[in-house]
Amino acid sequence: MDLVFRALADPTRRDLLDELFRRDGQTLTELERHFEMTRFGVMKHLRLLEEAGLVVVRRRGREKLHFLNPVPIRLVHDRWVSKYAAPVAAALSNLKSELEHTVEKVFEIYIRTTPERLWEAITDPEIRRKYNFGAGVVSSWTVGSRMEMSAPKAPGPLGEGEILEIDPPRRLVHTLRALWDDDVIAEGTSRVTWEIERVEDSCRLTVVHDQLRDGANEQLYGGWPMILSGLKTWLETGQLLTTPGSLMHG
Repeated sequence: MDLVFRALADPTRRDLLDELFRRDGQTLTELERHFEMTRFGVMKHLRLLEEAGLVVVRRRGREKLHFLNPVPIRLVHDRWVSKYAAPVAAALSNLKSELEHTVEKVFEIYIRTTPERLWEAITDPEIRRKYNFGAGVVSSWTVGSRMEMSAPKAPGPLGEGEILEIDPPRRLVHTLRALWDDDVIAEGTSRVTWEIERVEDSCRLTVVHDQLRDGANEQLYGGWPMILSGLKTWLETGQLLTTPGSLMHG
């Protein structure tokens, strides 16, 4: 958390995050146009944001694209803010996106666990309910098989999809069609990729939610920071987060 606070303390780095909030997935060249400093200066600030986990870099061909990673901000909220003002703060801290050109959202988190235990937490429906808004996901977890997201207190299925790739405990790719209300149903089908990489005694989990419509409804991807912080909390402490979203269908 110290790295997060250090990164956020600098106004230029905050401006860089604001620019990625405005339009995610920008190259260094695109970002440096917004700042009156050298290319090296922008690179230095981006490097510190990457070290803090606030920015995730993904290669696409020869380009390096920079994505805002809101998960560390969510963790700060869960640790220090929600205890005192959860209902209000959760509403205010939702990372609302007004990005007209974004079709891909990237989220990254480090969890002190094993790849096998993390994989189980993603694919076991009862464990999934503990951090996924009370919703479990059921599938045979084979390529081409159907997956369904549901919760005991929900009036009907919350989502459905198809398994596209599966390589336990490293990689899972599936489609996702949200079903919890008419607005998200109208958005159609998107894609979610889970990538697990062991890093010493921890795992780096990267979730990429892409094939989103330009200007897609925020409900489709806005809950990922809360889901991933709940996953981290449960795996590392055995405790459940009690944020409003995590209790939605519990």
